[in-house]
Amino acid sequence: MPSGKLIIFSAPSGSGKTTLVHHLLDTIPQLSFSISATSRAKRGKEEHQKDYYFLSTQDFKNKIDNNEFLEYEEVYEGTYYGTLRSEVERIWAEGKHVIFDIDVQGGLNLKKQFGDSALAVFVQPPSVDELKRRLQGRGTEDDASLAKRVAKAEEELSFANQFDTIILNDDLEEAKNEAHNLVSKFIG
Repeated sequence: MPSGKLIIFSAPSGSGKTTLVHHLLDTIPQLSFSISATSRAKRGKEEHQKDYYFLSTQDFKNKIDNNEFLEYEEVYEGTYYGTLRSEVERIWAEGKHVIFDIDVQGGLNLKKQFGDSALAVFVQPPSVDELKRRLQGRGTEDDASLAKRVAKAEEELSFANQFDTIILNDDLEEAKNEAHNLVSKFIG
């Protein structure tokens, strides 16, 4: 039985969910960020146990076999992402509520498991064109990668109505206020 609550933020890449999650972590001290596990290699200045728990593919598969994940997904062939049960237990042991910045499928999987103990928030971009513009603005995508992300985003948008609530992120300050009010009310 959960001893804390879970706040799940999911969205297509470029919708602003990470910005909203960081805002909530900065303004609501009862929240702690759930660090995901991945089998992909570190990028740039990423750090183990800060940005992700970086695991070898074999270690990831062993943890799957040992039922150590609340949810996981093979996002691309051979590249896994997941939420370790021990990570959520660690945060609850600190007396805090868990906040997730997680992909759409992972968010829905967590909501199914935790029901009313979880608030599932879908962050929606104003349009697919705006999403594409934001992704291009990052300067991290080539044309093929951008096309892949936009196609995935279009698919993910079809799941929005399965979440508890949708925040339309067309004005960042409004979206921050809406997120703050929702989460504050949920954790009481």
